Amino acid sequence: MTPFAQTAAQTDHYDVIVIGAGPSGSVAASLLHQQGKRVLVLEKQHFPRFSIGESLLPCCMQVIAEANMLDAVNQAGYQFKNGAAFNANGRSTYFDFTDKFTPGPGTTFQVERGDFDKLLADTAASQGVEIRYGQRVDAVDLSHNPRLTISDEQGASYELSADYLLDASGFGRVLPRLLDLERPSNLPSRTAIFTHIQDNIDSVDMGDYHFDRNKILISVHPDNRDIWYWLIPFSNGRCSLGVVGEPHLLGQDADLEATNLEATLIRLVREEPRLKQLLSRAEIIRKPAKLAGYSANVSTLASDKFALLGNAGEFLDPVFSSGVTIAMQSASIAAKCVVKQLNGESVDWQTEYAQPLMRGVDTFRTYVQAWYDGRFQDVIFYQDPNPKIKQMICSILAGYAWDESNPFVAESERRLNMVVELCR
Repeated sequence: MTPFAQTAAQTDHYDVIVIGAGPSGSVAASLLHQQGKRVLVLEKQHFPRFSIGESLLPCCMQVIAEANMLDAVNQAGYQFKNGAAFNANGRSTYFDFTDKFTPGPGTTFQVERGDFDKLLADTAASQGVEIRYGQRVDAVDLSHNPRLTISDEQGASYELSADYLLDASGFGRVLPRLLDLERPSNLPSRTAIFTHIQDNIDSVDMGDYHFDRNKILISVHPDNRDIWYWLIPFSNGRCSLGVVGEPHLLGQDADLEATNLEATLIRLVREEPRLKQLLSRAEIIRKPAKLAGYSANVSTLASDKFALLGNAGEFLDPVFSSGVTIAMQSASIAAKCVVKQLNGESVDWQTEYAQPLMRGVDTFRTYVQAWYDGRFQDVIFYQDPNPKIKQMICSILAGYAWDESNPFVAESERRLNMVVELCR
């Protein structure tokens, strides 16, 4: 036996097992591998696979750089993004992410997630991270070292152990389900209907209105501002198109059946005049799908045996595209804590992981709730904004929800209400 040969028993144990190879899983695995930790990523699906959450925020570019993935992302040819545009009842406004309060990147990309997630996973693998696709986690035992029971695609079952587990399974929420950690969200149950289109916007005469492919477009329904639409341009002439609202606002139960989703989406788009005109030549190129009751919460985010990353822990709402940023931020914070614990140091997972992560999540939550109750929409569409205040709010929309030097992060609810009163 050579000095470097391993027995079967040795290969059954890892420093860290990561469940899920999406953005948080690939980034966390890369960061841990860079610190010399033996990491295995288990992914149920095969990449590329479809996912929404296609409009990144500039803040996440810092974590992409931290994981040494920035060159790969910059060279991939994705749609450049420098801000967010908003439309309601013929009124338009926008936020330029380069004109913000918080230092850091002000631009990012809009990406088809199937390709983007595969790029991150492939980059992690090229760095030396081991990824196994087509692997389903069936059970977890935390009585000693964390131990997983896994099924492969041939139906064979096997076990692996690790010193630590990271759940990056997104909406699959593997550990919350297996460990009974799921708790109701404090946000109302909403439904998103979405598709991809060949937008053909260039051939549409919009008069004085200019559509900017460098920005996500958020439109508000003219009669009910609890309903909103996303339009995310890609670099190939396509867009991601979606509509979000509480189910009863989107139509009858029958409208939300799989066979009626396309007709429901088309009907709702035609109810918003500017979007109707903008997409008058668009062609649907992907069968519409829906995501219902997506907001989620858990009883605990982490312990000395596991941590939940991104959507596996908490998902708010797609309105400000915070999902991938929260996922990557959670990966960065958790990786530092894992390395510290594996190196024999004591980690207080509540104060060193959960609380720092939730500071940003709770900032986003303030603005999500204020979007739906109308307060933040009043601020966004105010005609004469204070430039300094707009820069501070712009920082949050750009993902910098953890910057507590920003008064609109440090005191998110009070500061927002103050501006709401001024605008009203």
